[in-house]
Amino acid sequence: MFDLSRRSVLIAGAAGGIGSVITRLCAAQGAWLSLVDRDQEKLEALSAELEVPHYSVAGDITDEGVVDSVVTRTHELYGGLDIVINAAGLLPIASAESMDAAAFRDCIDTNVTGAWLLSRAAARRMDIRGGSILHIASVSSRVANVDYAAYATSKAALSQLVRVLAREWAPRNIRVNAIGPALIDTPLTRHYLADDDFLVRAVAAIPMGRLARAEDLLGAVLLLCTGAGAFITGQTLYVDGGRTLTG
Repeated sequence: MFDLSRRSVLIAGAAGGIGSVITRLCAAQGAWLSLVDRDQEKLEALSAELEVPHYSVAGDITDEGVVDSVVTRTHELYGGLDIVINAAGLLPIASAESMDAAAFRDCIDTNVTGAWLLSRAAARRMDIRGGSILHIASVSSRVANVDYAAYATSKAALSQLVRVLAREWAPRNIRVNAIGPALIDTPLTRHYLADDDFLVRAVAAIPMGRLARAEDLLGAVLLLCTGAGAFITGQTLYVDGGRTLTG
């Protein structure tokens, strides 16, 4: 029920802190992989580790041409597209008054528009067997943190997008879900976590008393991408050590 072997899996943000851990899980399970990331150097290093069939391309999911091309290529290589996992994202943290408008727009564009472009392209290619689309959202889909105007807005929008797409595509057996982790120590967050006050506040808000780890998400990934989660769609599953319990 939790098997990914010989399933075609497209992973966006594949070389990032969360995406690389998910990529290694899928490879260990014997999936056939297509990998997309903006960081070509990291993507090449990750690709060199893999011993399963895989295809990788440096690109941005906000580029409609890149998205359509990689989805089409995946379909051609593997005879179909079973699973899409989107771990691409931006995390600008700044007060609403001080944030640059371009940074706000970039966050929305990557975290929401990119997610929609990827989902749309995937749904157009998924056949009568259906498939699974999984996005990495955040506890910020639900909680309101100071200085998170752009990020929290984008992740709340992403969780609602997941609900709408799930409703539209359920008759075609295409499931759309998200995982909402608490704050994870990744290259995306490390700059902020280097501030001791920020780190203390972040950990204090999590009842289990620690940050999340990318590995904490892997059980949820397997559940939502395999037959084990065949009747789950439109959900944001919070893997957060209780963070969403604290408001």
